[in-house]
This record gives sequence, structure tokens and C-alpha cells, in this order.
Amino acid sequence: MLRRREALLGAGLSLAAAGQASAQAGGQPVKAPAVKPELARFAAEIAAAQERLDAFMAAFNARDVAAFEATFNFPHVRFASGTVTIINPGFHKPEMFERGALAEWDHSAWQRRDVIHAGADKVHIDTRFARYRKDGSVLGAFDSIYIVTKVDGRWGIQGRSSFAP
Repeated sequence: MLRRREALLGAGLSLAAAGQASAQAGGQPVKAPAVKPELARFAAEIAAAQERLDAFMAAFNARDVAAFEATFNFPHVRFASGTVTIINPGFHKPEMFERGALAEWDHSAWQRRDVIHAGADKVHIDTRFARYRKDGSVLGAFDSIYIVTKVDGRWGIQGRSSFAP
């Protein structure tokens, strides 16, 4: 017999999946889905990790390098474009928003943010994000895994593996 909490969590997961599908169709950002019942004991940790992803995306879209780096735990490791990059404070520069893969970029939005694993001090999140031009057309959408850790009492993104350039 399902307990009331498990039933509510299951219902929330179904509603979140339906909302996520409609949000993806409209190109709007996707909020974090409900916590899966099997991960309910880590709901607070998952909420903290998802908040870091929200802050990460908001800072990136605002082109606020200091706020962007404040969402990380260092050293931060990025696997992308066939390269492993170790990122430390001060690595990112404002010019990064004007060249390369971001030359035509205006903003990004999450399309998927599903928790794969969660524990007391680490959460793995399967994501997909899209990059958009100013006119709303899509530059590309990329699957990624984000690793959000709690270090010295502070949650931050410590690693990510992405198919984005």
C-alpha cells in the first residue's frame, strides 16, 4: 500500500512530466521536476542542487561573469568538444559571450533537468539546454550531465560533461 507522501510525490512527478513536455514544445525554460519517490530522503539536497542550476542559467543569461562563477565549486571540470578543462576562479571573461559558439547567442534555457543520483553531498543531474538567438530561433540544444557538490557547507556545480561546443 502506498503511503500518502509517496502517492503525492508520484502525482507530482506525473504533473511535472506533463508540464515539461508542454514547456519544451513552447520553447520556454523547464523548471526542475518533482523529486522521484526513491530519492525523497534527499529532497533538500536536490532542491539545493537545482537552485544552483537556476542561478547558473540566470547568471549566464545576464552575462554576469562573477555571478556565473559564484555558482561553481572549484576546481570545476568541464568535458566538452573533445577537451577536459579544469576551471578555477577568474577563468571566464566577459569576451566569452562575443565569440565562438556564443557569437550569435542571446540566451539559453533548460529543456530537461532530471536527477540521476543524489546523496548528502552530491547530486548528478541529466540536463538538456537550448541556446537561442535574439529572434528566438534555436542555435542548438545539448545534452549534458551536471555534478553539483556540497563543499564546506556550500552547494556549487563542480563538473559538467556536455555535447555543447
